[in-house]
Amino acid sequence: MNRKELNPDSSPQAAFGARLRSMREGRGWKQEDLAERLGYSSSHVSAVETSRKIPTLRFSRCADRTFGIEGITDTFEKQWREIKHGSLLEGFPEFVGHEGRAAEIRLYEVGVIPGLLQTSDYASALADSAVRRGAITPEQADERVALVSERQAVLRRTPPPLVLAVLDESCLRRPVGEPAVMGAQLTRLIDFSSLPNTIFQVAPFTMGADRPFDLPITVITLANRSLMSYAESAQRGHLERECTSVVPLLTAYHQLQAAALPQSASVAMIEQLRKGTP
Repeated sequence: MNRKELNPDSSPQAAFGARLRSMREGRGWKQEDLAERLGYSSSHVSAVETSRKIPTLRFSRCADRTFGIEGITDTFEKQWREIKHGSLLEGFPEFVGHEGRAAEIRLYEVGVIPGLLQTSDYASALADSAVRRGAITPEQADERVALVSERQAVLRRTPPPLVLAVLDESCLRRPVGEPAVMGAQLTRLIDFSSLPNTIFQVAPFTMGADRPFDLPITVITLANRSLMSYAESAQRGHLERECTSVVPLLTAYHQLQAAALPQSASVAMIEQLRKGTP
């Protein structure tokens, strides 16, 4: 029987596979034995062990339960996050960590509903589209949707952060998924606007050149009142901590809010779109 030697130092994915094999063999289990306990095929287990297949969040959590290591510091889920973060845009993993502890979150988005406000069906529709285009695998799509859900935990935190969201009108008018998916997403935005810790506005097309941002931007304030911002393009993300760079963005955000529709008019626009009126 051919046995592929593993080098756990070659990559986080290889380290995951090597550890999985080591713990399996430590229990005296064959790949078939572990596969049965995990609910996967033995070929899937073999592919993960030899780094031919990237583990998913579901697989990692199943492995933690199977080996009884849930709740410890060094879980398979933690290793999965290291793998996942390795494929994310620069700065984003660190930003998500700060986002989860933020006292205030100011976000501006163009073309798509921001992750913090997405329904699971909306997030799935975006991920499924990426799969059809061949941009990501089905497993990566599942992980993408799971990450959206995990990030939204910040909105249920006690106490919750103050969240100020300004959406370009294109976010509302771009159809994503079936009409029912978009309808539910618009309802989510209305529900979001009614929360005591949120402010919701739409930047209408009529703002034209008065719109201070061309790309999405997020500015967060931490509990110690320090500021940081995160912005990204299709190729890279950038986390900025220097006040000399972030403060002008905060000023521009205030200018954006001043020119955008007030919350009542923003909600009225969504209501019109839900009814199918222009």
